[in-house]
Amino acid sequence: MPLNLHEANELISRAHAKAAQLGIRITVAVVDEGGLLVALARMDGAAPLTPQIAEAKAVGAAMLHRDGASLGDLAKDRPGFFSVADRLVRVPIVPGLGSVLIKRDGKVLGAVGVSGTGLARRSATAAGRVGL
Repeated sequence: MPLNLHEANELISRAHAKAAQLGIRITVAVVDEGGLLVALARMDGAAPLTPQIAEAKAVGAAMLHRDGASLGDLAKDRPGFFSVADRLVRVPIVPGLGSVLIKRDGKVLGAVGVSGTGLARRSATAAGRVGL
């Protein structure tokens, strides 16, 4: 069963709750297995560019089936491949911390991307640990 809006909003709520505990303001994007946006929410006070960055992080993770750290390694180790892959998706891929895959029964359902601060990766991890 694909990721639904209710599940996406639950993931966003968990990430926002973790961000509130950490005292940070973030934006969270949830995309499906095809990299299409399911839900996005920006906390009050999060920087204006964070929605685009969060979505780009999530899209990269979903399309390449890698978390953000692994995308960063890919961009560094195989820049030619990464450059081509980046042009094949609808938004630029942002490698680095702040995105995690969403899986159910070992199958990738999509990804969560978080932007707002260096601590945002904790919120992404908290959201992605949900057992769907």
